Amino acid sequence: MKWKGKDLFDLVCRTLGLRETWFFGLQYTIKDTVAWLKMDKKVLDHDVSKEEPVTFHFLAKFYPENAEEELVQEITQHLFFLQVKKQILDEKIYCPPEASVLLASYAVQAKYGDYDPSVHKRGFLAQEELLPKRVINLYQMTPEMWEERITAWYAEHRGRARDEAEMEYLKIAQDLEMYGVNYFAIRNKKGTELLLGVDALGLHIYDPENRLTPKISFPWNEIRNISYSDKEFTIKPLDKKIDVFKFNSSKLRVNKLILQLCIGNHDLFMRRRKADSLEVQQMKAQAREEKARKQMERQRLAREKQMREEAERTRDELERRLLQMKEEATMANEALMRSEETADLLAEKAQITEEEAKLLAQKAAEAEQEMQRIKATAIRTEEEKRLMEQKVLEAEVLALKMAEESERRAKEADQLKQDLQEAREAERRAKQKLLEIATKPTYPPMNPIPAPLPPDIPSFNLIGDSLSFDFKDTDMKRLSMEIEKEKVEYMEKSKHLQEQLNELKTEIEALKLKERETALDILHNENSDRGGSSKHNTIKKVPRNEMEAIENGLFL
Repeated sequence: MKWKGKDLFDLVCRTLGLRETWFFGLQYTIKDTVAWLKMDKKVLDHDVSKEEPVTFHFLAKFYPENAEEELVQEITQHLFFLQVKKQILDEKIYCPPEASVLLASYAVQAKYGDYDPSVHKRGFLAQEELLPKRVINLYQMTPEMWEERITAWYAEHRGRARDEAEMEYLKIAQDLEMYGVNYFAIRNKKGTELLLGVDALGLHIYDPENRLTPKISFPWNEIRNISYSDKEFTIKPLDKKIDVFKFNSSKLRVNKLILQLCIGNHDLFMRRRKADSLEVQQMKAQAREEKARKQMERQRLAREKQMREEAERTRDELERRLLQMKEEATMANEALMRSEETADLLAEKAQITEEEAKLLAQKAAEAEQEMQRIKATAIRTEEEKRLMEQKVLEAEVLALKMAEESERRAKEADQLKQDLQEAREAERRAKQKLLEIATKPTYPPMNPIPAPLPPDIPSFNLIGDSLSFDFKDTDMKRLSMEIEKEKVEYMEKSKHLQEQLNELKTEIEALKLKERETALDILHNENSDRGGSSKHNTIKKVPRNEMEAIENGLFL
C-alpha cells in the first residue's frame, strides 16, 4: 500500500533481468488519456481506481536514435522488437509494403531459426500475423503469394541467431517516418488544428493529415526552454532571433505528459553525446564478451553440425556400398547354384550317354559274332547260300549302322564331358568371385565418433547463475578479423537489399489496387519520389517566415 512507482517498476525490471531501465515505463489509461506511472509518487496517489484492479503496461517510453549502438542487453533488444513489431502490425507506425515483407522475413527468422525446406513447407506461415492489414488489402495477392515472397527473403537470412534477426528488424524499422514518435493534438493561436510529435530527435509540428512529413522541427540542441501554463505550451528556441512558438493542448494532463516526454527524451539526447557511465561501460563490456562467447559457441555448433552431416553422409555411403556388396554376393551365390545345378545335369547326361555307347558297342560285337557264326554254318544249297548271303548282307548293314550310332554316341559323350569341364570351370570362377567379395577390406563404422574439437576453442562451465570463460589472444584476433569482414559484407548487402526492395516493389506494383491506397500511402510515395522517405530525411528546419505562418494558422 505504501509502495512508490519506483518500487513497482524496479520489481518488474528485476523480474525481467533488465538493466537498461531508462527506456521503459509503466503506462496506464485515465479517462481516455494515456499516462505514465511517476517513479517518486506512491502508486495509489495516482489518479487510479482504489477499488478495481489497475492494469499497467510495461512499455518502451523513450526510443534510441540508433538501436544497434544504444541497446546493449539482449532482453532490451527483444522487448523493443516485440513493441515495434506490434506497432507496425497495428498500423501505429506506417510501413511501406516492400519493407513490410522484409521485416516479416526477419520476424520469421527470429521465431523459426534457419530455413529448412523439409520442415518449413508451404503453408507453415498460414496462421502467422506478419503483414499489416492495409498492405494485404492493397494488392490482389493471395496469402500463398505473400508467403512465397516472405519465404524467399527468409531463406537468405540463414545463420542469423534470434538476437541478430531482431536487431536487423529494428535497424530497418527505426528509419520509418513514424517510428518512436508520440503524437498530440494541439491548436495554434488562430485555433488551427495541428499535431505535435515528440521523439528522440526533437519536437516536430505536423499537419493532422500528414503524420509522415513535419512542417517544422525543433532539434533538442536548438531548444533553450520548454514550459507550459495551464493548457498553453511554450517552446523557446536557442536562437533568440527566432520567435517563441506557442500552442494550446486540449487538457492540462496532456501538457504534463508532453513535458514529461520532452524532459526524458532531452536527457537521453544529452546522455548519448557524453561519455558512457561506468554502469553502461560495464554492460557494454559484458555484452561484447557475451557476443564473442556466443559467436564462438555458434562456430563450435556449426563445426559439430558440419561434422555430423559429414558423418551421416559417410554412413549413408557405407550403407549404400554395403547394400551393393550384399546384392553382388547374392547374385554370385545364385550364379554358383546355377553352375552347380548345370554341372550335375551335364554329368548325369554324360554318364547316360556313355552307358548307351557301351551298350551299342556290345550289340555291335554280338552282331559281328552272329555274322561269323552264320558264315561258318553256311548252307550248302544255293538257295540257302542266297538266303545266307542276304542275311549276311543285312547283318553287315545292321552292324554298319550300329557302328555309326556307336561313334555318334561316343562323340556326344565327349562333348558332354567338355561341357561338364566348362561348367566346373565356371563354378570355380563363381566361388573365386564370392571369396573375393567376402574378403574385401572392412570400411569405417557407420556412426563415426566426431573428431575432438581443436584445442584452441575455449571451454566454459555454467554453474548456477555464474558463467566463466577464457578467451585466447588468437581467438580474439580471429574474431576481430571476422567482424571487420562482416562490416564489409554488410555494406555490400545493404546495397543488395535496396535493390531487392526496389525489385519487389516493381514486381507487385502491377497487382496494386490504386483505389485502396490510403492517404499515408500517397504521402509516402510522394516522399519517395522526392528522395525523402526515411525518418531523418523528412525532418527539416523551416525558415522563420514559414514558422510564423504555421503558428498563426495561415496554412491548412
